[in-house]
Amino acid sequence: MLARLLALVLIMIATPAAARPLDWSALPLPKLEGGAFAPDAFAGKVVLVVNTASFCGFTRQYAGLEELWTRHRDGGFVLLGVPSNDFGAQEPGSSNQIAEFCETTFGIDFPMLAKQPVVGADAHPLYRWAAQQDAAAVPKWNFHKLLIGRDGTLLAAFPSGAEPIGPEVTKAVDAALAR
Repeated sequence: MLARLLALVLIMIATPAAARPLDWSALPLPKLEGGAFAPDAFAGKVVLVVNTASFCGFTRQYAGLEELWTRHRDGGFVLLGVPSNDFGAQEPGSSNQIAEFCETTFGIDFPMLAKQPVVGADAHPLYRWAAQQDAAAVPKWNFHKLLIGRDGTLLAAFPSGAEPIGPEVTKAVDAALAR
């Protein structure tokens, strides 16, 4: 019995953090507008996570993100925006200011977390998990995209310049939804 327990512990220790799927229920999920998202809003779904900013050269991508969300929202897909002020101080506003900008400028209605750090020691736990999965998952700038599968695995990371409705992102989302 002790040998089996020891073997199990060794397997758990030897399993790299990168092999562990995301547990949505273990994450704080504060909504931009207050309150918190229930983990089941994301668990078992294909989720594209995007760190956003209102005053960035890529801010125009909000339109494509909303289009992608509208196209797939009823098919097990969630687009999750994560406003962040980490790059160039391009998201300095309050939650109310961010929400108003997104709604009035781009008609955004996809879910958004409250403003979060996405890099470094203070990064939101979702981003710390992603960094353990793959160094390419660490955002280098605003509008970096992470595609998470229904099973909680990191499927892909896309740089800021990858258009939300461009072929690279849409093919990956379509493939993830088909699984």
